[in-house]
Amino acid sequence: MSKPALGRGLGALLGGNPVLAQPAPAVSVQPVAPAPASDDRERVRRVPLGRIRPCPLQPRKDFSGEALKELADSIREQGIVQPLIVRERGGFFELIAGERRWRAAQLLNLTEVPVITREADDRAVLELALIENLQRENLNAIEEAHGYAQLAEQFQLTQEDIAAKVGKSRAVVANALRLLKLPDPVQKFIRDGRLSVGHGKVILGLSDEKLQQIAAERVIKEGLNVRQAEGLVAKLQTRGARKAGTKLETVAPAAGDPHVADLETKLREMFATKVKLNYAQGKGSVEISFFSEEELERILQILGVTSGG
Repeated sequence: MSKPALGRGLGALLGGNPVLAQPAPAVSVQPVAPAPASDDRERVRRVPLGRIRPCPLQPRKDFSGEALKELADSIREQGIVQPLIVRERGGFFELIAGERRWRAAQLLNLTEVPVITREADDRAVLELALIENLQRENLNAIEEAHGYAQLAEQFQLTQEDIAAKVGKSRAVVANALRLLKLPDPVQKFIRDGRLSVGHGKVILGLSDEKLQQIAAERVIKEGLNVRQAEGLVAKLQTRGARKAGTKLETVAPAAGDPHVADLETKLREMFATKVKLNYAQGKGSVEISFFSEEELERILQILGVTSGG
């Protein structure tokens, strides 16, 4: 999917300044010659590293030690090619963009780094931090979901508003937010890459957190793919229904026709829930499963159907 919308927001914040063509060596404290600018805010200047603080709104929480070391090695050889973007806050500079470069500079014990100062409120900072990371694919699925949730909760943005600002579809935003309904241990599996987002969506078919965690651990232990995880979830649903004294139909095995299976997969990804496609000689039915009123409302929204009178 193309991401033209991402460039608009990031470009607005970064102001179209070119990358420093000949950066000062990373270990140097000599001033970097500023690019021509309309006012002092556009000027690239060097500030003490100790006066820079991370931004609490930064959606990215996981930073690979190995990747930071590689970046530090590059900075040692080439300098910091792109200035950090900061805003002034209480006598310090708070990062808007460039936390990886800031962390790498700390590894090198640099005394100064090049920065460009911007004026931005909390909402703009969070939006641009999300955009920067999404452009560079730096966020894992759970971090991305937490970023969307923060935009929704702190700034009262709808899923449609969020999707427009970060250049994603509303369905992508909605599916990401659903991952936050998983228990923390399962979310950690996704953060660590031990479970895929597809696995997480399937596990959400279970309403009980204990069963969700059991399913996640078995998927990892047995190396199940998403289709196999669906079968496991169906069995756990049946077990849970039996314990509650409720009859629950078992899920029929996947159709043998590969085209049917492919369509099922696409529908399942679209609705982020279990979908069964029954097809024979041009006739059949589509069964879309939901496990709560909230999930039904989400499916109806995707279909463009309002639940009101």
